[in-house]
Amino acid sequence: IGVDFKIKTVELRGKKIRLQIWDTAGQERFNSITSAYYRSAKGIILVYDITKKETFDDLPKWMKMIDKYASEDAELLLVGNKLDCEVDREITRQQGEKFAQQITGMRFCEASAKDNFNVDEIFLKLVDDILKKMPLDVIRNELSNSILSLQPEPEIPPELPPPRPHVRCC
Repeated sequence: IGVDFKIKTVELRGKKIRLQIWDTAGQERFNSITSAYYRSAKGIILVYDITKKETFDDLPKWMKMIDKYASEDAELLLVGNKLDCEVDREITRQQGEKFAQQITGMRFCEASAKDNFNVDEIFLKLVDDILKKMPLDVIRNELSNSILSLQPEPEIPPELPPPRPHVRCC
């Protein structure tokens, strides 16, 4: 259906936490489906390629989708990928940091999926940020189970949510 699905289990605070990762790969032809994934997400990672300016230039468009469909409580993380291709870099680290600073609560980091540099750290940061926002009683309850799933399976077909009163960006 145009979305790659993976399960990743991380250990944090002495507990195993199961993440459901829905990778939309930025394919616009699946926008009607991907809006459901935004709505139920507790965390969203926006990834751009540091060697392709057009992927960075598309970030405001993706932020509009997030503002339209995602919960205001969703944690946001911007990742500049392909640090292994530093010689072909088109987007500076400062440009990525500046974009992230313009979005309330968005973190920024760079990584290399190919070299597996910073990949685990990205997920751990995101999960830690999500857990920090959860009420303590929910965390105690859910973490007392063997596995905490931070993402419920989205409904398909999606129903459009009401417009959001507070917009983060763009």
